[in-house]
Amino acid sequence: VQLQASGGGLVQPGGSLGLSCAAAGRFFSINDMGWYRQAPGKERELVAVITSGGRTNYADSVKGRFTISRDNAKNTVYLQMNSLNAEDTAVYYCNAQIVTYYSSKFRQTDYWGQGTLVTVSS
Repeated sequence: VQLQASGGGLVQPGGSLGLSCAAAGRFFSINDMGWYRQAPGKERELVAVITSGGRTNYADSVKGRFTISRDNAKNTVYLQMNSLNAEDTAVYYCNAQIVTYYSSKFRQTDYWGQGTLVTVSS
């Protein structure tokens, strides 16, 4: 199983950017999918998460500016980021709780994308 993230780049303060992350490989289903970020010199933090049923949760710092969504048919999670500011500069990582079925057992494993850099600067 692999998570392939795309999007990111350089954007001016106040601008918008979209990220996407697709899961590929053999698996039974996907539970939660989410986005995390890690700024220079800081720990990785949760940005937003979405359940398989579409329930969402956001970090306080991005509420009202970021929107997470997913397309279950495409095994893809999206992050739309609006009103970006310098504090949003970070490497963004997607995460997925992948469920596999093997030897009559279900198993859930966390997978991570490769990380994509978002830089907010004028």
